[in-house]
Amino acid sequence: MAAELTANQLTAQHRPTLDQALEAIRTRAYWSPHPEHPKAYGEHGSLDAAAGKAAFDALLGTRLDLGQPGTDDWVGGEVSPYGIELGVEYPHADIDVLLPAMRAGQRAWRDAGAELRALVCVEILKRISDRTHEFAHAVMHTSGQAFMMAFQAGGPHAQDRGLEAVAYAYAEQVRTPDSAEWTKPQGKRDPLALTKRFTPVPRGIGLVIGCNTFPTWNGYPGLFASLATGNAVLVKPHPRAVLPLALTVKIAREVLAEAGFDPNLVALAAERPGEGIAKTLATRPEIRIIDYTGSTSFGDWLESNARQAQVYTEKAGVNTVLVASTDDYKGMLSNLAFSLSLYSGQMCTTPQNLLVPREGIRTDQGPKSYDEVVADLARAVDGLLGDDARANALLGAIVNPDVKARLEAAAGLGEVALASREVANPEFPGAVVRTPVIVKLDGAKPDDEAAYMSECFGPVSFAVAVDSAADALELLRRTVREKGAMTVGAYTTDTEVERAVEEVCLEEAAQLSLNLTGGVYVNQTAAFSDFHGSGGNPAANSALTDGAFVANRFRVVEVRREA
Repeated sequence: MAAELTANQLTAQHRPTLDQALEAIRTRAYWSPHPEHPKAYGEHGSLDAAAGKAAFDALLGTRLDLGQPGTDDWVGGEVSPYGIELGVEYPHADIDVLLPAMRAGQRAWRDAGAELRALVCVEILKRISDRTHEFAHAVMHTSGQAFMMAFQAGGPHAQDRGLEAVAYAYAEQVRTPDSAEWTKPQGKRDPLALTKRFTPVPRGIGLVIGCNTFPTWNGYPGLFASLATGNAVLVKPHPRAVLPLALTVKIAREVLAEAGFDPNLVALAAERPGEGIAKTLATRPEIRIIDYTGSTSFGDWLESNARQAQVYTEKAGVNTVLVASTDDYKGMLSNLAFSLSLYSGQMCTTPQNLLVPREGIRTDQGPKSYDEVVADLARAVDGLLGDDARANALLGAIVNPDVKARLEAAAGLGEVALASREVANPEFPGAVVRTPVIVKLDGAKPDDEAAYMSECFGPVSFAVAVDSAADALELLRRTVREKGAMTVGAYTTDTEVERAVEEVCLEEAAQLSLNLTGGVYVNQTAAFSDFHGSGGNPAANSALTDGAFVANRFRVVEVRREA
């Protein structure tokens, strides 16, 4: 097919962006090419707020035809956590037809080389970025995130993570030169001389198994890491969050075709209600890479059963914050209150267990007992969410009935320090909005341990009383080792405690945030700088994003000839 996007055009437009991304992952300094503010959009072909909302509204009740081979049915049924039916239908694929079609384009994509693949990926991300306002509504109405969070986390932050994966993929592929002249001296005899060519080759088809809460943020790293390393990618969205990833696939297919490649290198696998095709797809011999975000049980199943594939999982953990002492008590409470409240705690990085010595802590406002710390934190959350409009903007909506059930059951696990309340959303009366619950538990009681040593995904936190900072450190170590943690936080003014908590996190491979009291929160990570997960504890077997996340998605094949 004739390319509408030439290699020269792509180089001129996107090589500077790729170079900046490569520099950002080298320095770990702040950088992003994707604006966070909604008002930054509306020029140079991007949709402004009104156009983005109109584009989203125009999708409702329509059939999203991707032009994929093997379509044997149309499926849908997404209902927004805000109470509206999306009514969008997606192609249902005959996998026996679709997978061979996806493999057909891999040779040309492989032969294109690392740079051209990376530049095509950057063009895909640029077109997604231009439609950030449209994507924001799609993410909001599938995940339940409030609009501003859906805009930022589902838009620029997700796009940053995708670009970060492209940069790492490119860097790993060009680490080995394309060719080499090899000469080995043989003394008086003629030297041995070989010409060697090295080609990164894809593993096969990558499968991205999407999640309900962060369909783009969690989906883009694996999608773009596999695509940039030469693999075709099949996207299997969560049944309740299809639209953002279906739009992504549509854009990717358009760009690939315009660049002269087979659009079937990227395809969608939507499913019928209750069909559960993830296990079937995950064990197909054509699937050689799997990216998954979700429950520990299914992540463990994938790691054990999808033996033909390289499996990258982000599962569940029990995130812990040690509260030992602080020189900014008000800032600590404010920071924790926001961290517990953001998106109703429906983040894999939200703190669950707050470990507080039962004799209390030292603060800049004098000594505070365990009961005072917990009560003051409850008041801070209450104050933050006291206004319903502000609460809706921070909390979003409860994503599914399971989260609501866990929230309601948590109140029966111990003494309730902060009760959850229902918040009305005037714009979306069907939304289920609840404030967080904080439950007091005793770290010395075996009955309480069953609660705080299990993940309770959602707006539920446990204030766990411990005998001392040393006991808190041992409980932290055991929690990370046995249950895993995506994030660990600590507040201390004691250098010995600080060194000890660092050592625990280094030994157990957990990402640590110390003494956050300002506008950076433990449950937020920045692409190009922060690592999301470590791959070194049970919460995840990979990190977003590092060299290990991309390097095993391709292998290098050598062809050598006598010179």
